[in-house]
Amino acid sequence: MYSLISRIASFLLLAKGFAPVNGVAHNLMERAQARAGRNPRQAQELRSAARAYLSVVR
Repeated sequence: MYSLISRIASFLLLAKGFAPVNGVAHNLMERAQARAGRNPRQAQELRSAARAYLSVVR
């Protein structure tokens, strides 16, 4: 669980410049899609993070 939170935090810090264009959830889903072939577990964690972000925002 800590790993997921730290990945989200690091992604959010990196995505500051990109968030207004695509949105945080969109960027998380794109990263999940890119990871799906290499690390399905990490891709699922990123998708879960995107869903959690959307549930908070909406």
